[in-house]
Amino acid sequence: MIHRKSMEQIEHIRICGQIVFSVQQKLEALIKPGITTNHLDSVAETAILETGARPAFKGYHGFPASICASINASIVHGFPTDVPLVEGDIVSIDVGVELDGYFGDGAFTIGVGSISSDASDLIAVTHRCLELGIEHMRVDGRIGDISHAIQTHAEAAGYSIVREYGGHGIGRKLHESPHINNYGQAGNGPRLKVGHVFCIEPIVSMKKPEIEHADDGWTVYTRDRSLTAHCEHTVALTEDGPQILTLPPAATT
Repeated sequence: MIHRKSMEQIEHIRICGQIVFSVQQKLEALIKPGITTNHLDSVAETAILETGARPAFKGYHGFPASICASINASIVHGFPTDVPLVEGDIVSIDVGVELDGYFGDGAFTIGVGSISSDASDLIAVTHRCLELGIEHMRVDGRIGDISHAIQTHAEAAGYSIVREYGGHGIGRKLHESPHINNYGQAGNGPRLKVGHVFCIEPIVSMKKPEIEHADDGWTVYTRDRSLTAHCEHTVALTEDGPQILTLPPAATT
């Protein structure tokens, strides 16, 4: 069942989303060659706790950190480490928070110092996939419209969609129904209604989409070790269309 949220509930989720955004801004400003993802994790945890919220990922099914930090060929769920980032890396940072029983979730991929034009293009295409997915979150549309918009843009650019992971509902739980594939047919799937709150979450591989898991049981890599990028917003569907809850209100129009 896909739960529809009241405007009051959406405002609670928005507060969480604003915390996610503020933490992302702090982390983005710190990302440069020589920084460690463990340091970013510490900064994120402190920043989240200072708001009165808690890191939603820490302890989630045993996950040990407050952020996911996935570098280069790491797709999702990367553990923060003490290995310094180096010039030319790209890193995906995923942040989740919980406050007063509600959740917010968002991710971005960024280059470390100067990166290749290929890596920069991958990030840009993934972000555009996110924008297009959100644009297709329309009242009385279908979930497949979101999926199809993401897939067609990524594949038109010559990239592939990682199929094992995707977007999801969010609200009183970090992950709620439905699962939102980043591939599929327009016009298919459940109908979109006012009050739906989803995390739209394209994950794009520069080459092949096949994956493998690290021994830690969490970190996921592309099997061919091609670069991947990952972007995510928490989005509410309102009578006025989709509202991005993980951006400041002025930035969502």
